[in-house]
Amino acid sequence: MLLVVDIGNTNMEFGIFEGEKLAHTFRLSTNKAVTSDELGLFVTQFFFLRGLDRHRVEDIVISSVVPQLNYTVINSIKKYFDKPPLLVGENLPVEIDNRYGNPGEVGADRLVTAVAAYHKYGGPLIVVDFGTATTFDVVTSDGAYLGGAIFPGLKVSMDALVERAAKLPRVEIVPPEQAIGTSTVASMQSGIIYGYAGAVDNIVQKLEEQLGQKARVVATGGLAKTVSQAYRGFTAIDKTLILDGIKVLYDRRKAGA
Repeated sequence: MLLVVDIGNTNMEFGIFEGEKLAHTFRLSTNKAVTSDELGLFVTQFFFLRGLDRHRVEDIVISSVVPQLNYTVINSIKKYFDKPPLLVGENLPVEIDNRYGNPGEVGADRLVTAVAAYHKYGGPLIVVDFGTATTFDVVTSDGAYLGGAIFPGLKVSMDALVERAAKLPRVEIVPPEQAIGTSTVASMQSGIIYGYAGAVDNIVQKLEEQLGQKARVVATGGLAKTVSQAYRGFTAIDKTLILDGIKVLYDRRKAGA
């Protein structure tokens, strides 16, 4: 078994691969104050509840955009799995032609999803990741990473609206029944979903104009499916893209070794 961990700003996502199959996934809210024991007990409890033997885990790979948590997670893995994990970008390189102005500025999550999307769908492509921020990443037909765009996430946008407008309630982010909202809640849902879909459409068009050709558009992240009900331009919706990308990098390292 292979255990992969994606440490994001909102959630930590865990994936367990049995051979080539992503057999199990689970999440934990990202908490910078979590201890290595709390994290270790959570992960081992999941293994226990699913009837999995954690001692069968051959390797653990971590991808992180929250450096403050790296020490805690690495020590938790060492303590509860008795193995030193691989860390994407450090002892597990991201093998991609990175043409960003300053390659070191690109978050590990953006590069890993780009690697996975190109591996699974080919290029040219645009990966749209609906996370804390919504990122747009452009990959050429020959697999080079060019860069892209960063846009406020849906939940961040909605939270900012509710915080700044005293009379607006906190609402569930779901597609509205119609564009013309006949209540405050429906109006807010219409604005966030259709407004966001319009932003995605415009950004994709601008990226394709600069790229000089049409591209496959692959969506990932927790709210990808929600936005897809208003924006029909996605080639695929792939919620496990970053976990698959970590596996691709691990397989390449193993093959090279």
